[in-house]
Amino acid sequence: MEVESARVTTLEAASPLRKIFSVASIAAGIQFGWALQLSLLTPYVQLLGIPHKWSSLIWLCGPVSGMIVQPIVGYYSDNCTSRFGRRKPFIAAGAVLVAIAVFLIGYAADIGRLMGDPKEGIKTRAIAFFILGFWILDVANNTLQGPCRALLADLSGSDHKKTRTANAFFSFFMAVGNVLGYAAGSYTNLFHMLPFTETKSCNVYCANLKTCFFISITLLLLVTIIALSYVEEKPWSPEQGKTVDGGDITDAGDTPTKTPFFLEIFTALKNLERPMWILLMVTALNWLAWFPFLLFDTDWMGKEVYGGTSGGTAEQLKVYDNGVRAGALGLMLNAIVLGITSLAIETLARWVGGVHKLWGLVNFVLATCFAMTVLVSKLAEAHRRHDGLLLPPPSGIKAGALAIFTILGIPLAITFSVPFALASIFCKTSGSNSSAGQGLSLGVLNLAIVVPQMVVSFLAGPFDALFGGGNLPAFVFGAVAAAVSAAVAITMLPSPPPDVSTKPVAGGFH
Repeated sequence: MEVESARVTTLEAASPLRKIFSVASIAAGIQFGWALQLSLLTPYVQLLGIPHKWSSLIWLCGPVSGMIVQPIVGYYSDNCTSRFGRRKPFIAAGAVLVAIAVFLIGYAADIGRLMGDPKEGIKTRAIAFFILGFWILDVANNTLQGPCRALLADLSGSDHKKTRTANAFFSFFMAVGNVLGYAAGSYTNLFHMLPFTETKSCNVYCANLKTCFFISITLLLLVTIIALSYVEEKPWSPEQGKTVDGGDITDAGDTPTKTPFFLEIFTALKNLERPMWILLMVTALNWLAWFPFLLFDTDWMGKEVYGGTSGGTAEQLKVYDNGVRAGALGLMLNAIVLGITSLAIETLARWVGGVHKLWGLVNFVLATCFAMTVLVSKLAEAHRRHDGLLLPPPSGIKAGALAIFTILGIPLAITFSVPFALASIFCKTSGSNSSAGQGLSLGVLNLAIVVPQMVVSFLAGPFDALFGGGNLPAFVFGAVAAAVSAAVAITMLPSPPPDVSTKPVAGGFH
C-alpha cells in the first residue's frame, strides 16, 4: 500500500447541521474584532502620529503572520494528537491570544504615556505596543480561522453540498460580526458603558475603541466556549484516518507516515492540480482588488467624501471623524447585504449557471463599485469648492457613497465563502498526488490572500503619494484587478466535481 503523509482522509458521512452551525458561529466573534480593525484602527493609527502614507505598513502584520502562521497551524492541526481533538486546541488558544492582543492595542496610548510619550506628536512607545498587540491579534486570528474552517470541512464529510453550506454559514456569521462591529464603531457614546476606559492619554475616540474591543472579547469567548463544548472531537493518532460516528468526529483507518512541515508544504504546492492553481490565481487577484478598499474605506469617507483630515485643525478633525462614522454606517449596511447574500449563494449560483460564473460576475460588480468611488469623490470635491471646504457633503453624494458600501456586500459574500468551499472540495476529491489535509490546504489558499495584502501594504502609501496623495489611485488599481479576476474566473476556473457520497444536488454549485 502506498504510504501517505498524515492527512485528513475523505469522510464517509457528515455531522448534523446544528453542529456545523455552532462551529460556524465562532466567525461572528472573529469578525467582530476584524470589523473594528477595518473601521477604526487606521484612523486610530494616524491619531498616534503615524503619517497616512506609512499607516498601510502597519497592516503588514496581518499578511506576514498569515503567510507563516496559518499554513503551520493548518499542518499541525492536521497532525495534532491532543486528547481534546485536532482543531479544538488551536481554536481555544487563538481565542485566548485575541484577548491578550486586544488589551495591548486598546491600552497602547496609556502604556506609552506611562513610559514617557508626549501628549502631542508621534507617540513612539504607544506605537510600539500597538504594533506588538496588532501582531499578536493577527497571529491569533489566523490561529482561530484556519482550524475553524478545517473543522467545518471535517464535519461536512464527503457531502459537497454540506461543505458549501458550512462555508456559507461561516460567511453569514462573519456578516453578523461585521454588523455588530460596525454598529459599535459608529456609536460614539459606547464608552459610557465602561467609563474607566477614558483616561488622560486616551480621549473619547480611544475610549470608544477600548469599549468596542472589550465587547468583542466577550462575544468571541462566549461563542467559542459554546461551540467547543457542544461539538465533540475525539482524539486522533497518526495510525488512524477519520470517519464520522453518530455525528461527531471519530477515527479509523490506515497508518500514515508523518512528514516534516516544510517538506509537506513544498510537496503540497508541487502536487497542486490545475483547478487549485486557478483557484489560487483568482483568489490572489480578487484580494488585490479588495485590500485597498478594506484598509482605507472609512478613511476615504473622512477625507475624499467629507473633506476632513486626521492631522489638521480641530474643525478638520471633527469633519474627518464625522466621515469615519458615516463610513462605519456604510460598512454596517455592507454587512447586512453580506449576510443576506451568504444565505442565497446556492440559489444565485444556479441562476447564473455555475459558481465560477457567479464569482466572475460579482467581481465585475466589484470593479464597477471601485470605479464609482472616483466619481463620488470628484463630485464631493466640486461641492466643497463651490459651497465651502468644511461643509458636509450633500445628501445625494453621501447616499452615493453609502450605496457603494452596500452593493459591495454582494461580492464580499462570495469572497468569504466560495474560495474556501472550493479549496475544501478540491482537497477531498484530489487524487493520491495531493498530500495536503484540510488544514494545510486552507493554509495554502491563505497564501493567495496574504501575499496580495503584502503587496498592497508595501505599495499603497507610496503609490498614492506618487499620484498626489489620497486613496483613489489604490482604488482604481483595485478596480483593474477585480476586472481581471472576473475574466479569469469565468473563462478558466473549472466547476467542482460532483459529490463523492451523494448524488449531485440540483441548485448546488456547478
